[in-house]
Amino acid sequence: MATLVLDRVFVPLRSFGLELSLAVAGTVALVGPSGAGKTTVLRAVAGLVRPDSGAISIGDEVWFDGESGVDRPPEARRVGLVFQDYALFPHMTVRQNIEYARRHAAEEYLERFGIAHLEAARPSSLSGGEKQRVALARALARDPDVLLLDEPLSALDAHTKAGVRGELHDLLAALDIPVLLVTHDFEDAAALADTVSVIVDGKLRQSGTPSELVSQPADSFVASFTGANLLHGRAEAARNGAARVRLEDGTVVSTADPADGDVVLAVYPWDITVASALPHDSALNVIRAPIRSVAELGNRVRLAIGPVTAEITTESLARLGLGLGSDAYATFKATGTRVVARHDDVVSVRRATP
Repeated sequence: MATLVLDRVFVPLRSFGLELSLAVAGTVALVGPSGAGKTTVLRAVAGLVRPDSGAISIGDEVWFDGESGVDRPPEARRVGLVFQDYALFPHMTVRQNIEYARRHAAEEYLERFGIAHLEAARPSSLSGGEKQRVALARALARDPDVLLLDEPLSALDAHTKAGVRGELHDLLAALDIPVLLVTHDFEDAAALADTVSVIVDGKLRQSGTPSELVSQPADSFVASFTGANLLHGRAEAARNGAARVRLEDGTVVSTADPADGDVVLAVYPWDITVASALPHDSALNVIRAPIRSVAELGNRVRLAIGPVTAEITTESLARLGLGLGSDAYATFKATGTRVVARHDDVVSVRRATP
């Protein structure tokens, strides 16, 4: 498989400059908040935006090189691009949309994507999931060297999204070309991509597998984006190399990480246990507060308790007899916390909280 390489690509944007180096082999998800420059990266690869400098290549083929003046037009780059709204031609049938690239007949793709029965339909009569299949079929019918996906699941409702995400994962895993997708949803990125790269204000914060970003977030932004609670406080070093942290509300918690001074602790919802009575285990950190909100997510429930959000099963919630406004105890181990570098712009993170 060839590798898509972006080498020190610079594109000036309205309030900041996009500066990015990235290698794409397999499926890579570029994630970040709205306005971070994610879609601009796709447009630069496709030839729809001309960088001021840097280079873009696929294998041995150079598509853009600011120094030597190479800049292949979009039609000379073998790119399959699926737009956020799919951008199907409304006056064409499904078959005509797929065959628009004039490279292949539609039969293989109609069968491959399970849309043969829709070949005579027009986009206005299709569901969100069907439109996505047609858009993907059209993109792959071009025999692209790279596939670009712009927010591939954002146009789908929650019910459709779960099924389509599984189908899309299987499709991408079977491709033998690099895939670069952008999304503001870490859950989608983690489900679809081998590598996730976090971009904020045009700059790369961290790249790694989804599990690496969760277990070792580079800073508070990455931690929050991957779903962590952020607890701000002041730490005092302990003799055993750990630390005790007094949070902003006065609660004192322990962390196994060494720390001193102002810190940010990351605690993931699934590392927090909820109880209706004070636990007797002195090794646990305990936060007591009324339940501020309850959000059911399938067979899981997210509870906002004081400064943290905990995730438990619906069965556990029923067994505990807890509900909105009930006093609850959120507990977590010192080893379940991570001290992360502080970033003031973490407030711009978009993530699912109740």
